[in-house]
Amino acid sequence: MVEGHLLVFHGCGPLLCLLGAIVANQVLLGLKMVMVHWESINVSGYFYRNKLKCLAFPSTPRPRVAPLRARTAAHKTMRGIGCPGPAPRWDELPPPQIRRKAMAVPAVRKVVRLKPTRKFASLGRLAHEVGWKYQAMPTAPEKKRTEKNKIH
Repeated sequence: MVEGHLLVFHGCGPLLCLLGAIVANQVLLGLKMVMVHWESINVSGYFYRNKLKCLAFPSTPRPRVAPLRARTAAHKTMRGIGCPGPAPRWDELPPPQIRRKAMAVPAVRKVVRLKPTRKFASLGRLAHEVGWKYQAMPTAPEKKRTEKNKIH
């Protein structure tokens, strides 16, 4: 792919672990990524188990005792030198990215990878239960967009 190319991923329906692997691979190649509708990403396993995992994760930004880290940081290896760093975060997409078509990765969808009887949890609901206060915010622009599309 072209250097400096921006990929927009649509996060509606995929499994978190598989999508994370694909996104990490693309970032290590030096591509820029944007994830839209991340609150619709699914996590395998029932909701209560995933909630306990989220609550067990340290949420303080500067703990007194440093958490365990990997032996080598990604930016110190030859493979991780091309990584751009932390991903930018937006409430809504900026105007140049709104016109781009969001990619859906069919190989990581819950419908394809998970048996119909298996339990799963939504990342938006998990984040809300753990303390994310903006659950209604991503749905407001989506409602405006759908109303605008109904007119046309």
